[in-house]
Amino acid sequence: MGWTALAGLAPLYPLYALLFLDTGLSQAEVSGLLALWSITGFLAEVPAGVLADRWSRRGALVLSGVLEAAAFTLWTAVPTAGSFAAGFVVWGVAGALVSGTVEAVLYDGLAARGASGAFARVHGWTTAAELLVQVPTAGLATVLFAAGGYELVGWVSVALCLATAVLALRFPAAPPAGGGDDGEEDDAVPLRRAVAVALRRPGLRLVVVAVAVLGGLDAIEEYLPVMAGDWGVAATAVPVVVLAASLTGAVGAALGGRAARLPSAALLGMLAGAAGLLAAASVWAEPAAVAALAVAYGLYLAVLVVAEARLQERITGRYRATLTSVAGLGIELASLLVFAAWAAGGALAVAVVFLAAVPLVGRALERPGVAVS
Repeated sequence: MGWTALAGLAPLYPLYALLFLDTGLSQAEVSGLLALWSITGFLAEVPAGVLADRWSRRGALVLSGVLEAAAFTLWTAVPTAGSFAAGFVVWGVAGALVSGTVEAVLYDGLAARGASGAFARVHGWTTAAELLVQVPTAGLATVLFAAGGYELVGWVSVALCLATAVLALRFPAAPPAGGGDDGEEDDAVPLRRAVAVALRRPGLRLVVVAVAVLGGLDAIEEYLPVMAGDWGVAATAVPVVVLAASLTGAVGAALGGRAARLPSAALLGMLAGAAGLLAAASVWAEPAAVAALAVAYGLYLAVLVVAEARLQERITGRYRATLTSVAGLGIELASLLVFAAWAAGGALAVAVVFLAAVPLVGRALERPGVAVS
């Protein structure tokens, strides 16, 4: 959890969009940069998982910190459109190296100590830490920007990214995935194997799809400020409301370990409750509705943590990071459903998507575990 918190503490996170605009980029150009970042992460997601399994999961996390530091170095030393684009490509690869790898390291580390059953609880607290770290990050960004502008913010961010790389060196080094009889195997082989297993084995396929759909629903977070503003919350209070929703989500994630002990029917009830609260809030559309929105977000994250734990429980063998990255790729695709639903009907349409995920999640959680070797 300490590594997760440190990784999210870079003060450039809440300010980089303003850096781009203040450098002279237009809103359209900033959107283009964000699209480049998303596309890079999408393309690198599964190959990065293969690299982590075939080479070193610890090495992948160390490399991720170094690459993110390199991206912020480019932005700070040479703040131009070209550097911003190059930095986003580098950062996209860095993010892909973390996705899937962190969960694989955590699960295998716990399993090595005979504590794999604690994954949901630890993963829940890790997810909560990722949300809670937004508070000190915002404060640090404010102080540093006042003291030295974007340049000081950027160099401190570089230092923190390098610190995460150093901290990752302390993680246990699991042996890389084995190859064929001659000890060699083309990297495309484990990639094809992992994807084939995920698609062909019903029990695993269901939980991969369920995690992908549930993870994609987290895109609703992008619209929290929009909903608050549309429902009459004063502009000056919108950041506070968004922070409150994030804190409620952190509570839900932290309770994921307890939720993992609940029967499937209770988990489905929580997800359906989240959909219902989101729908009610969208119809209510008053400032007080943000309370229902916050509770919905907390319930949703608790179920997401449980689903992600179920995925790790159903994977054994060599390609844990790769298969987790397959689910991560699905999350990127599923988030498009949320964007499309929002464009079609706003928060109410997104609530329908939440509700539609309930039977899928129910089937995934009820199926017996499937081992992958």
